[in-house]
Amino acid sequence: MYNEEEYLMLSGIQHFAFCRRQWALIHIEQQWAENYRTTAGELMHKKAHDAEAFEKRGELLIARGLRIFSRELGLSGQCDVVEFHLDEDGIGLFGYDGKWKPIPVEYKRGTPKENNADELQLCAQAVCLEEMLQTEIPAGYLYYGENRRRSKVEFTGDLRETVKNAATEMHALFQRGHTPNAKPDKKCKACSLEGLCVPKLQKAIKVRKYIEQGIQAKD
Repeated sequence: MYNEEEYLMLSGIQHFAFCRRQWALIHIEQQWAENYRTTAGELMHKKAHDAEAFEKRGELLIARGLRIFSRELGLSGQCDVVEFHLDEDGIGLFGYDGKWKPIPVEYKRGTPKENNADELQLCAQAVCLEEMLQTEIPAGYLYYGENRRRSKVEFTGDLRETVKNAATEMHALFQRGHTPNAKPDKKCKACSLEGLCVPKLQKAIKVRKYIEQGIQAKD
């Protein structure tokens, strides 16, 4: 169990899944840079959080910008939307009659990704909600702004284990203050930190080191 002062940003698990170096540059070195994707994504999240904290629509309660945390994962953050559906197998909520089943919904600017970064972030939110509300959440939804569709995510045992392992590794790197080396890849072009990370330079440094080692060996 982690103490509150040790909590890391839950949203960072998406950066971590995309690129460990990107995560470290943002969350350890406190570096950041905007591009179209990050700006558009930020605007979408602000829109999701704009309305009242709780909105009731018949048998549906909608909570926006709900603060969450997990002592087990050592993560804290905010949900874009948590829907509470009236359900006999749900939980009680102060000020509302009946039982309610929580379902997290995360908003994303573009379309589903090739990796599982979005799924990990959503699953981490579910783990936080389960711990806070003492309930089980089997699935949630990712809403993609480009195609305006929801994608259901089942919180399988494998996905939960990946979340736990990622959180553990994030804490280990953070405690060491260690920023991993760059691993140049085609995804670097989509990263807003490419200019700060300079992945090509990392590759060049390795080549130079190899040459220097060769010269030293001859001497």
